[in-house]
Amino acid sequence: MAKKLSAKARAAARKQRDKWKNKRWFTIRAPRHPWNFKRIGETIGETDEHIMGRVYEMTQQEFSGDFTKMHVLLRFRVTDVVGQDALTTFVGHSHQSDHTRRQIRRYRGKIDDVVDVVTTDGFLVRMKPLMITERRCQTSVKQAMRAKSADIIRAFASKSNYSKLQEAMLGGDLETEIRNAVKSIYPCRNVVIRKSQLLQTGVVSEKGPTLDEIHAEESRQEAELKAKKAAALEAAEEEENSGDGDLLAAAEAMESISEKEEVTETPSEEENVETSAEESEPEAEEATADEPSGESEASLMKLKKDELVERAKAAGVATSGTKADIVARLLE
Repeated sequence: MAKKLSAKARAAARKQRDKWKNKRWFTIRAPRHPWNFKRIGETIGETDEHIMGRVYEMTQQEFSGDFTKMHVLLRFRVTDVVGQDALTTFVGHSHQSDHTRRQIRRYRGKIDDVVDVVTTDGFLVRMKPLMITERRCQTSVKQAMRAKSADIIRAFASKSNYSKLQEAMLGGDLETEIRNAVKSIYPCRNVVIRKSQLLQTGVVSEKGPTLDEIHAEESRQEAELKAKKAAALEAAEEEENSGDGDLLAAAEAMESISEKEEVTETPSEEENVETSAEESEPEAEEATADEPSGESEASLMKLKKDELVERAKAAGVATSGTKADIVARLLE
């Protein structure tokens, strides 16, 4: 038999607050360097302590807009809260497992490794490269390629800070460098850093704009966007209000243009006939001036050589040579 609640307990239950009313939205921002506190998402929480340590995941396509990186998952951990902004640290990335499985086939070689590196600013990062060869290869070849890729990753990290390492991993520069180094050992179909993980943080860089500067820039952009929207709405309202007048004016303008075209069309044909007749007369005069015999060079060249010889005899010129020679003598 269930116990009955006392009147005091029932009153307390009625007075219990809704926890959702106390929660608020926080804006998740990427690290200051190299991503300039980029806004990447939102999360809800009651207090700052509730969202500290949360890991936010998103695809690289959503982060940078690169469609070819839709299979890459980025992870950001909330490390600080300033007002309504949740500041994060990049803690690693990974390739989706189905994308990796599609690249591995029966007659290809798979070479993977785990490399721990330390950057110049003291960040300890674990990186897992993956190489897919065109065909199966021997174990000794795999060992040589694995050692070569590890040396390149350690050398690159030893002279780079954590921000530069992030850009190289996500941008593909490090993968290209590994591919160029191992292709002399064995041809590779694909070379990727399939996973990275931040094991220990180091010195946080203070480069890049401050959070106040980012807020000022975002407010300026929002004000410009609102102004553009307001101008567009005013223009649309003016067009709606003066729509009838505009249509009438456009119709009148079209009628006037059509009348002008009709007026100019009829005399234009007569003028064309007169001008063509006038132009033909000077051409005929020029032809008669240049060719006193009344025949042009083209018409003479159409004649046979026998006919040209007869004409040359009649004109009293030499008949030797080619047709061109005879025509030239006739035109002299």
